[in-house]
Amino acid sequence: MIKSLKVLVILCLSAVFSLATQAQTDKQRAEIEARIKPVGEVCLQGDASCAATGAATGAARSGEEVYNTSCMVCHASGVAGAPILGDATAWADRIAKGRDVLLDSGINGLAGTGMMAKGGCGNCSDEEVTAAVDYMIDGSQ
Repeated sequence: MIKSLKVLVILCLSAVFSLATQAQTDKQRAEIEARIKPVGEVCLQGDASCAATGAATGAARSGEEVYNTSCMVCHASGVAGAPILGDATAWADRIAKGRDVLLDSGINGLAGTGMMAKGGCGNCSDEEVTAAVDYMIDGSQ
């Protein structure tokens, strides 16, 4: 009888400790997941699940937003000969070549200059770069 009682007590204690351990494991698992969660994500053009480009909501960034986050780095100070936004003289010859030429330079870059494809904006769509180029043209005439 005493032996049976000891077994019963051991089984009960084992069950209690098992439940406590499981709860602690869930808490630990949540803490671990929080510590190792990614700090960013990779966005591919056309990926509707990617919020970084506004694709998740269907909204592309405006030309001004793209300019302020990417283009401004060079076009606000003239780095590497980039025409400064608002400088009509610096933009006149470029604008005279036509919008299509400027769009091609904005999207594909310009060999022999500091102008990288999409102005270095790896997560910009062609439409967003087009909006940024239009924003700079409008602000520089």
